[in-house]
Amino acid sequence: MTGIDASAFTGYLGRIRVLEVGDELGEYCGKVLAGLGADVVRIEPPTGEVTRTYGPFYEDVPDPNRSLHFWHYNVGKRSVTLDLEAPADQAEFRILAKSADIVIDSRPRGYMTERGIGYEEMAEVNPGLIWARITPFGDSGPWADYEASDLVHLALGGVMMNCGYDPDPTGFYETPPIAPQMWQAYHIAGEMTVIAILGALNYRLADGGKGQFLSTAVHEAVSKNTENDIPNWIFERQTHLRLTCRHSMPQASGPALSATKDGRYLLPYRTYLRSALSPWDGTVELLKDYGFQADLDDSKYDGDHRYTPEAIEHIQVQTDKLVSRLLFDRDLWRQAQEKNLPWAAVRRPEENIDDDHWQARNAFVGIHHPELGRSFTYIGAKWLDHDVAWQHGPRPPMIGEHNDAVRSEWTATIVEHKQVQVNERSKRQPLISEHGKPFALSNVRVIDLSWMLASAGAGRFLSALGAEVIKVEHESRWDGMRWSRGIPPEGGRTAREKATSPLTIPPASTPNESGAFMEINSGKLSMSLNLKDPSARELLEDLIRDADMIVEGFSPGTMVRMGLSYERMKQINPSIIYVQQSGFGEYGTYGRTRAYGPTAAAIAGISEMSGLPESYPPAGIGYSYLDWFGAYNMANAMLAALYRRNATGLGCHIDASQAETGLYLTGSAILNFTANGRRWQRYGNRSPYKPAAPHGAYRTAGTDRWIALASFTEAHWSALISVLSLDALADDPRFATLERRLENLNELDALITEATLEWDGFELMTELQQRKFPAGVCQNAQDRYDNDPQLKALDWLVELDQAYIGRWPVRELPTKMSVTPPYIGGRLNRSGPSYGQDTDYVLNEILKLDESAIRKLRETGSL
Repeated sequence: MTGIDASAFTGYLGRIRVLEVGDELGEYCGKVLAGLGADVVRIEPPTGEVTRTYGPFYEDVPDPNRSLHFWHYNVGKRSVTLDLEAPADQAEFRILAKSADIVIDSRPRGYMTERGIGYEEMAEVNPGLIWARITPFGDSGPWADYEASDLVHLALGGVMMNCGYDPDPTGFYETPPIAPQMWQAYHIAGEMTVIAILGALNYRLADGGKGQFLSTAVHEAVSKNTENDIPNWIFERQTHLRLTCRHSMPQASGPALSATKDGRYLLPYRTYLRSALSPWDGTVELLKDYGFQADLDDSKYDGDHRYTPEAIEHIQVQTDKLVSRLLFDRDLWRQAQEKNLPWAAVRRPEENIDDDHWQARNAFVGIHHPELGRSFTYIGAKWLDHDVAWQHGPRPPMIGEHNDAVRSEWTATIVEHKQVQVNERSKRQPLISEHGKPFALSNVRVIDLSWMLASAGAGRFLSALGAEVIKVEHESRWDGMRWSRGIPPEGGRTAREKATSPLTIPPASTPNESGAFMEINSGKLSMSLNLKDPSARELLEDLIRDADMIVEGFSPGTMVRMGLSYERMKQINPSIIYVQQSGFGEYGTYGRTRAYGPTAAAIAGISEMSGLPESYPPAGIGYSYLDWFGAYNMANAMLAALYRRNATGLGCHIDASQAETGLYLTGSAILNFTANGRRWQRYGNRSPYKPAAPHGAYRTAGTDRWIALASFTEAHWSALISVLSLDALADDPRFATLERRLENLNELDALITEATLEWDGFELMTELQQRKFPAGVCQNAQDRYDNDPQLKALDWLVELDQAYIGRWPVRELPTKMSVTPPYIGGRLNRSGPSYGQDTDYVLNEILKLDESAIRKLRETGSL
């Protein structure tokens, strides 16, 4: 086994070459690839890309080289200016594309092809080229030419209808659905595109250089990001309520936030999953420390009474009383964590910069700007790896700064990586998927010790790319998702399709009923293995011996306590890749701090970045946003490490955390603080950095129906007032220009709402989109599942069989791949596994044990 000299291999991607062409749709994707070690070159117009005009600006001076938005999303990249309308510069692009490994293309449909520099033309001269197209709605389908924005995508994709504030006591929503701030739609699409790019790179390495065309529709990616609303609609015909800073649910639940004496907030998080990890005892202990327990230590709460609504409300009231007597800086959440409670402070993003834990993990880095004579603090790595450095800097490029250097470097040398054979599987021909095309990763085996969405979700992406993912689990500590939402009704699919109202379904009585679990674990095998038993741990070591990677989502230190440190794993398998993910990471000062997705979001600043301006509390994100992003991040860590291993023969140990993923999503908030001294402040659904007016969610006809409108240009404004019959506003001096409309937003919003209330939201969206105005209904799960024509055209769902619950739809990966299309059913062509469904297969076919050995393992409790 020989590979490239690791010392000459930069990061995880070894300086593979990326051309990035387009606006904000592709910037996050390119940012991640640069951090992974790619040489990412922005192809900009001679005056600079439009995102250089987005604020905030350094010292509030608008200038294309002082945009903090551009700084954040383009650190570590280089800039080449080309006028792609000019034949000479089109020829220059062809020269660069001939030497490129990847092109990220977010220009309008047909733009590159019409200029003779599209994928088909470039693939003829560079067959290994991976062309990653990111579009608002895809290049085909009834909405292919619709206009969009971050707000519109979050509306149509269902995120907004999961986010907001509690209704009033009658169920009426006084406040609109809320869009999480800072370009989250493009973060989602960017992560999903990186997963596909890394899958395609690994396939190209194994296949001898074959490239392919990838396509991600932002609308499809965002529509697949919400959590329980889709399975609850699919299985139970239940719709969700928006609830302040907690999971949207079919029924209202108690408050999640507790206000401190100085008007800040703590999140005394209580998971909606009832399990052995009940927070009751720890909460009562904490209250007793301050004399606030009331009667909560009475024996009547020892049994199921603690789960009654009355008891839950009582403990919440006592918790609120305690928190209200303390200042935010008292850090009561740390004392709660000492009692194994997954509490968190609701921080602003910049409050993490000086945290010792993040400093130890290099979550923030200083990057020097020589032309300004000072350094600025940037968000650093997405995870910690002591063997492989995340690439920090250089500082974002000036316009056209690298015109000469890139041309000379890229034409003088090539980047060539070759596959290293690390096991017999890597020599096999790829398996063919249900699409009739090869899987990208069918020679990869993953030992999956994950649980819950944040880590278990990662394996589903590799499984969809063809990897053999073996979920190792045991009933002594269930994966809580096996008891989660989306339970099929009695009578199965037929009963659901006949239903005309919400179904009342009892909680799961077996570990094989949750549709949400099955979707998250689609295509995996399940092996029951009691890791508390020494014989079972020996079996796990045998699995590691011939695996490509092992992943886990345990509390930090668990694997070491089991005798399976990374050093031990390397003794078993020198090229093993070990990826772990927890709430805050293993290395650092937080130790075994407990976390769920909302806990991590509160600490990272993500919860504070969603909501109306103060004095409203943060609205948060109405589902475990960092569970999904944890899964995306972990999948990208696995795939990046796999590429490096395949090129160098070297494994690695990645220590990832959900909270670090959250830090990475806070956009320019950190730079605005370190460069301008400006703390984070919420701005609701408005758009201060890419100016637009109106910009927000407006009521339409019907109960709790809203439409997102985003007017960035004078053409948008003219179209809007024409469709809404507000032509008189054209002559109103308050709204004569975008600047004046921004000054008079409150009056403008009132006039727009008065007009939109007369419209059906979908009819208004259609009328506006025909005028090229960015508009989108705030869709719920029913809208997306039952009626969205674009999602149907994109085949966003796949029908899969499950051994216990039957055949149900599952969300497919959103990125299309021309050569190795993903298939969410994986190599097994099925949904998630029943508990222990494949134990015998793994023991017989993979570990080669005979029946007598298996029988003995069962008798001793190893299985």
